[in-house]
Amino acid sequence: MIVRSLTEISGTEREVDWGNGKSRRFLVARDNMDFSLTDTVVNAGSRSLLQYRNHMEACYCITGSGEIEDAMTGERYPIRPGTMYALDKHDAHYLIAKEDMRLVCVFSPPLKGDESHKLGAGQSSSY
Repeated sequence: MIVRSLTEISGTEREVDWGNGKSRRFLVARDNMDFSLTDTVVNAGSRSLLQYRNHMEACYCITGSGEIEDAMTGERYPIRPGTMYALDKHDAHYLIAKEDMRLVCVFSPPLKGDESHKLGAGQSSSY
């Protein structure tokens, strides 16, 4: 059985600054669960072009608001508490935070644990 608290993982190698927020990784590959579970904060005012080529991801918003934009079609979807989105085709997307957003995210296969977006000019990343 694995039991972890956010307080326990904050400030450790399981808390990763991904460029426009923090990913607190409750479960990673070495936990042998075949998926990862994260508590992710997206900074207010940020716009991040992201794509997960090696993982499927589903996110559930618990606080804050913003939107997700399909990078191919430009279609936008509001994100607010109670909204889930899933990137079922390794979709390139913009994650836009109007206010600090907190997401619970599941990745399959699991993250190794040290992955981080390399956001810079253009704010794009993939892993």
